[in-house]
Amino acid sequence: MSILEVKDLTFSYPDGDVKRIILDHISESFDQGKFYAIVGFSGCGKTTFLSLIAALDKPESGSIMYQGKEISEIGYEKYRRNHISIVFQNYNLIPYMNALENVRVAMGITENPLGDDMTRLALEHLFSVGIDEKKAKRRVNRLSGGEQQRVAIARALSTNVDIILADEPTGNLDRKSSEVIVDLLSELAHQRNKCVIVVTHDQNVAKKSDKIINLQTIGMKLKS
Repeated sequence: MSILEVKDLTFSYPDGDVKRIILDHISESFDQGKFYAIVGFSGCGKTTFLSLIAALDKPESGSIMYQGKEISEIGYEKYRRNHISIVFQNYNLIPYMNALENVRVAMGITENPLGDDMTRLALEHLFSVGIDEKKAKRRVNRLSGGEQQRVAIARALSTNVDIILADEPTGNLDRKSSEVIVDLLSELAHQRNKCVIVVTHDQNVAKKSDKIINLQTIGMKLKS
């Protein structure tokens, strides 16, 4: 059974006198241990799709199932807290905290079992993405963009969730840093058995995924 499944997912919003359909009966399933790339041109609904499976927004119709159960039944907040982590293009780190503190904050929110020594575990996650102890104790706004994105990935790992979602995670990075981040995301899927779903416009990211899902713009329809 897939860990995450969407069925007949629909989302639209009013735009003046017309109804703009962003997603029209989208169905897809996602497995643990695989790396997925969501692609498509601007306006086709990539970020909307990610927001829906992240429970940051609610679909107009259709269902989103985690381990066979509707996420609305699990509870959106509980689902976000215990089952998914999000890596953002702009990192979304707390700038006045250091890398270690940013990871510890995330670990304090989840209800998942993490062990007793939270600091040691947080450092292990940071080490695993190439952040050494010196950089772990440096304020994140003094790290490079690539280093900040590595911290964001360590933070996502630290909550012991099954699903890692990433919204244009290489969008603000140079080519070399982008390659490092893509390799890390691939490793999360293939070596740590995470379900990794990435929204991207970067074909180099898509090429390294196990499956490319291309969303198409549906267009506009008049209100009924």
